[in-house]
Amino acid sequence: MNNLWKYLKGYEKEAVCAPLFKLLEALMDLIVPLIVASMIDVGIARGDRGYIAARMAMLFGLAAVGLAFSITAQWFSAKASVGFGTKLRQALFDHVQSLSYRELDTIGTDTMITRLTSDINQVQTGLNMGLRLLLRSPFVVLGSCVFAFMIDVKSALVFAVAIPLLGIVIFGIMLVSIPLFRKVQTALDGLLSVTRENLTGARVIRAFRREQDSVAEFDKKNDNLTKLNLFVGRVSALMNPVSYAMINIATIILIYVGAVRVNIGALEQGQVVALYNYMAQMIVELIKLASLIITINKSLACADRVAGVFEMTPSIANGTSEVDVNSDVPVVAFDDVTFTYAGASAPSLEHVSFQALKGQTIGIIGGTGSGKSTLVNLIPRFYDAAEGSIKVYGSDIQSVDLNSLLSMTGVVPQKAQLFAGTIRDNMKWGKEDATDAEIWEALETAQAKEVVEGKDGQLDFRLEQNGKNLSGGQKQRLTIARALIKKPQILILDDSSSALDFATDAKLRVALHNLSWKLTVFVVSQRAASVMYADDILVLDDGKIVGHGTHDELMESNEIYQEIYYSQFPREEEA
Repeated sequence: MNNLWKYLKGYEKEAVCAPLFKLLEALMDLIVPLIVASMIDVGIARGDRGYIAARMAMLFGLAAVGLAFSITAQWFSAKASVGFGTKLRQALFDHVQSLSYRELDTIGTDTMITRLTSDINQVQTGLNMGLRLLLRSPFVVLGSCVFAFMIDVKSALVFAVAIPLLGIVIFGIMLVSIPLFRKVQTALDGLLSVTRENLTGARVIRAFRREQDSVAEFDKKNDNLTKLNLFVGRVSALMNPVSYAMINIATIILIYVGAVRVNIGALEQGQVVALYNYMAQMIVELIKLASLIITINKSLACADRVAGVFEMTPSIANGTSEVDVNSDVPVVAFDDVTFTYAGASAPSLEHVSFQALKGQTIGIIGGTGSGKSTLVNLIPRFYDAAEGSIKVYGSDIQSVDLNSLLSMTGVVPQKAQLFAGTIRDNMKWGKEDATDAEIWEALETAQAKEVVEGKDGQLDFRLEQNGKNLSGGQKQRLTIARALIKKPQILILDDSSSALDFATDAKLRVALHNLSWKLTVFVVSQRAASVMYADDILVLDDGKIVGHGTHDELMESNEIYQEIYYSQFPREEEA
């Protein structure tokens, strides 16, 4: 939590004024019992109606002033907490954007969403409540004790004993409940994970008739969260009855002591009423404090989770050098590269070495889990290699400025990802200032021109979230166009034509070959037809390159490539 206070910078005035005005409001409340006591001991005892009316006017005045102080305090606390939440949320989102794939894989999407939304909202609520009540309630409790001593020392000893005992109970329950609230938030992560998985995979679930299993899994996570919440609620709920019991016992003792003191003439009746009112104020404030502590416990648990994300540092450091794209050295060169995912027991790539020259098309093929996507993800530095070196245009990739590297690299991932908005908006992700002519040119190369022309509004056609109103092939072609619009030097097609028919796939290859600039293309695929025309084909098996060369060369010498090819073209094997 200490690391998060810096996001309150700029709201120092509000953070000071909110509790200050609350303390002024509390002071108005503390004066009220003294006025009531004087009304009883002087006004009512003497039958002085004028005196009573004057004191009534004072009570109304104190109420009006106290209300003004309360509203002002609420305004300041709301401004500070909302501003704090806004800055914290923005800072966390910016930090997440700076993390590499390694950190994102470690923490998980579902947990990140929870921390960006639910956790920060809880921290914001805790700050708002804290600014208004965290000082007010103890101030009223201690103030009641001080005013009680001003009225009568012996009677006030009841306050002096009750307050520490209540403090022990409240803080004891708080220490027990804080770890439990952390468990609740962790259980919420698990529930969100199952929910997200079931919603995104709804079609697969229905296709395999697993609805009941999904409902059962959700119920299990939901019941776990419910049980945790109930347990934490029971622990926190102890605070109110225990506090009530102790306060009521203290009240009984106070009235008894006060009655004895009145009988011997040491106290006035109005003063006993004032002491009772101070005890009543303590009851109200301690109830508020108990509720506040529950809220703050939740906020502290959530703040620790948010701070945990900030403590994660990017494993990829930005370089400073620029790349000379006009040099005649290989565009991409892997030299004995080995890579292992975080937490994995074995490397996903081992001792990979190859070169890609300008204008070449490099095909990458292999079985599932052979490391094809891992290999191409190292080129734009989504991950860093554990061993070996990767060079781009002769420069070590770790010394190259990331913005420069990504500006010259176009990546089309396995899963086509489009965003809600117009087709034009999605295309401009590749180049912000792209003209319509440039967009149409990229669409034509990606074989997506006819797709857009067939839509109402064409470039102004609105896509739903993740392009749900498009087919799989249409989404893939649009994502290819988005990567091409910035005219990259390196294009990575990570199994991005799997939904295309063979004819469209062939047209795409021809269009890429006929581009006006020399483009180095990496084609990852499990289809032999997609890579067979490549200048060099890398055959991967269990993270190792087990062969490379042209299609004809591999058909003569590489058994794994032959096996893949003949599994897709069995008639040729029979012939």
